[in-house]
Amino acid sequence: MSRNTVIAKRYAKALYSAAVEQGITLEVEEQLKAIVETLHLDAEVKRFIIAPRISQSDKLAVLRTVLQDKLSPMVMNTVELLVERGRTDIFPDLLATYIKIEGDALGIGDATVYSTYELSETEQAAVAAEFGQLVNRTIRVTNVVDKSLLGGLKVYIGDTLYDGSLSGKLERLEKSFNDKHRR
Repeated sequence: MSRNTVIAKRYAKALYSAAVEQGITLEVEEQLKAIVETLHLDAEVKRFIIAPRISQSDKLAVLRTVLQDKLSPMVMNTVELLVERGRTDIFPDLLATYIKIEGDALGIGDATVYSTYELSETEQAAVAAEFGQLVNRTIRVTNVVDKSLLGGLKVYIGDTLYDGSLSGKLERLEKSFNDKHRR
């Protein structure tokens, strides 16, 4: 386990405990997602945050101005603390760990579903229901269109892959033929 993951786990546990006390666990998750998207996916913001010539106090002042009304006080305090300590690099790990802690506590699982086309709400609900029964959790689906699939679906829940894609089936069929011919 990397040092960032260990540190992120500590922050995520504390943040989740505080969110439970205030009854805002899902809101905190959404706020953390927004922070990760802003701080790590926006190149200008990322450059600003890591710029060595900009003082921590100036960075905090800008972030407070931009984020204050969008974040709960506990999330804002976490952002400030991590910026002060130069640890903004752990936000993706913090989000992932928070989601895992939250999912374990609430019986929620996140599934990333790869398909050849954008799934409708009905199709996503069907996938969520089927895999929810399989893993005994309420499933939240994130659909990713992958044109390299020939058909079918690939579903990741945590570290587990459920490969129902046509290409996956063909690979398994080829492997079984190769295994039979080696005997």
